[in-house]
Amino acid sequence: MNLYLENKLFLVGGATSGLGKAILEQLISEGAKVIAIARTQEKLEALQRTDSAIEIVVGDLSQQAFLDKVLQKIGNRILTGAVINSGGPPAMPVMETTLSDWDEAYKTVVRWKIALTQALLPKMIDSGYGRLLYIESVSTKQPVENLVLSNAMRLAVTGYVKTLSQEIGGSGVTLNILGPGYHATQRMENLFAKNSELKGIPEKEIRKTFSDQTAVKQIGKPEDFASLAVWLLSPLSSYITGQTLTVDGGLVKGTMG
Repeated sequence: MNLYLENKLFLVGGATSGLGKAILEQLISEGAKVIAIARTQEKLEALQRTDSAIEIVVGDLSQQAFLDKVLQKIGNRILTGAVINSGGPPAMPVMETTLSDWDEAYKTVVRWKIALTQALLPKMIDSGYGRLLYIESVSTKQPVENLVLSNAMRLAVTGYVKTLSQEIGGSGVTLNILGPGYHATQRMENLFAKNSELKGIPEKEIRKTFSDQTAVKQIGKPEDFASLAVWLLSPLSSYITGQTLTVDGGLVKGTMG
């Protein structure tokens, strides 16, 4: 299927690992150009060496100075879409959290996404086209054990995206959220380790417990997740906006999952 992405410019956050990297790789395979963002220069440089269509910007999007740097990199070029993605807050149960943890989680999960969105939107609206895709979590539909900070803050992003999608609905810019379930990423490995520590159970057993919670009885592949993400970034998705779609192997049990 031709997704009509050849030579189109995209911004991808969290581009050096996990779901972000999988999305970047599929965009490149479709002939797109990508500005890759991550915090580790060595990993970004290694990624850039794999394809000349990749540009890199090293830093932390939660910092205003770095956001300005990203905007300078885009310059006067037309940005077709952006994958708004980064790691989440640390795993912990409610009673282990402090107010400082909540303040930091707001900065990590919510604040910078609003800042980036509001920086990118004006030019997209002026051009009459854009695709904004937020990578959140299955916790937008169903809480994940020992991830209270993520469970709560990602719902704030959901409310923001839904409201904004209604306000700019006729602009040609769409905004959607993908909520990954359990995929084979470093983030999941960290969650397995935390649950193993809390419960005193080997990580192998924890991993099986997680996979058994899904209808398909397995942990997802990042490249499968990316295939849907790239379609949502394409012109073919023009009639989908303001949606939160879970990619979870049937983890969410509710009918609205």
